[in-house]
Amino acid sequence: MDEHGKKMIAPIVITILVIAYYVFYFGVLISVIDQMAVKLLFGIIPVLLTGVMIYVCVQRIHEIRKGEEDDLSQY
Repeated sequence: MDEHGKKMIAPIVITILVIAYYVFYFGVLISVIDQMAVKLLFGIIPVLLTGVMIYVCVQRIHEIRKGEEDDLSQY
């Protein structure tokens, strides 16, 4: 595996773990709550959070491929 490939593993693993946590946590909440409106709200939240997490992960992968591993050094 090349240098950039090794640096992409951590963001991908963290993204997968956080998404799994969202799905599990909100799945438990949905199964406990009786009101349909609240269930719908708690169903939309993890979908939105998952979308944001995937977007941020893709951005980070693009930064790693361009060689901007330490982008904080620019500030």
